[in-house]
Amino acid sequence: MSRRTVIGDLRVQEIRRGDGRVAYTIVEPGGQAHSVADGFLRTCDVGTARTYAYLLVDHLRWLPYEGLSPETVTFYDLERYMGAVGAEFSGPFGQPWRDGKRPYRQSTLVTAAAALKGFYVHQGKLGTNEAVAREFGETRLPTKADRNRALLGHVMRETPANKLRPKRVVRRRHPKLPPEGTREVLLEDFKTARDRMVVTWLDDGGFRIGELTGMHLIDLHLRENAGCGECSSAHVHICHRETNVNRSRVKTKQDWVVQDGVVQGGTIRRVSPAMVHTYFEYMTTEYPSDATHGMLLVNLRGPAAGLPWTADSARKLLRRAGYRLDLGLVKPHMFRHRFGSAVLDAADGNAVIARDAGGWASAQTVEEVYGHTDVHDPAFVTALNTVWGEPS
Repeated sequence: MSRRTVIGDLRVQEIRRGDGRVAYTIVEPGGQAHSVADGFLRTCDVGTARTYAYLLVDHLRWLPYEGLSPETVTFYDLERYMGAVGAEFSGPFGQPWRDGKRPYRQSTLVTAAAALKGFYVHQGKLGTNEAVAREFGETRLPTKADRNRALLGHVMRETPANKLRPKRVVRRRHPKLPPEGTREVLLEDFKTARDRMVVTWLDDGGFRIGELTGMHLIDLHLRENAGCGECSSAHVHICHRETNVNRSRVKTKQDWVVQDGVVQGGTIRRVSPAMVHTYFEYMTTEYPSDATHGMLLVNLRGPAAGLPWTADSARKLLRRAGYRLDLGLVKPHMFRHRFGSAVLDAADGNAVIARDAGGWASAQTVEEVYGHTDVHDPAFVTALNTVWGEPS
């Protein structure tokens, strides 16, 4: 067996622990956990562990390919690695070393740099390859964005640095919106109240699909002046849970609690009257009365009837419907893009309002993705006419 084949036999393995939580590790060809990687991944929550595991397995395959190991690699070797996996990184190699695979994009390179830093800093704390860990220990002066994010940011003196992280390239990204009229066509075609509810909630609420399929009935406060006291209008609480039986997880991890049977905290999102209407239609006509799992969306037929519906099932539903109805490819996240653009336009470009309405991490993200100029905007037209010498 060639060395290259052995290298490729490292793989990511999902593990379900005794308390029902899902974890991720890296296993060797014999099936045993890769001890070095497993120790680090155990320190991460499940979402981070999954992402880091798939990035680290590439790195761990590369090390023996170069005659290296986690104990002998140098920081210069890590810089070479970043150059090898990403054409956008200013490294010595023009092509990625992974045959047949695309180079990492900018966002993946940033995450890979964070994974490598965490991995080698963890090893340094255990007394292994401390020289590389020290290279990651440098700090930098905080930027204005750092200060804005930090509590009492005006007293910040320094912030952690990562020399492997590629320079940030800000690009205006035009989002992929759903085809024109998608909502109306789908609502007319779908025969079940659940499917009509999913379309309405995606379009009116801008939910990520994991937020919607991971929602519990207890998270919904659809009447005014709910017991949580955190929002006087109809709203939902988006709560990160690691033990959902359908494995749906929320991206944002805001703290939340249940007090006297009422959910408090999490990320609060307002709901529209149409969302409330489709919810009650679904609950009164299709939701199983004997369901004990407490989750909102369920399978309606087949062997899994009554069990929680998965994010993958929702994606397949929309994809099949899109092609069947000649809409083309329809993805759940397209509705979130449409929602973000619509809210930003309605708020006269106020990215903070759009951020809070859709639960984005920062107003800067909203501006980068959705902050494009409307070509029909009067100010835009006037500016062009001025340049062209035409009357406004």
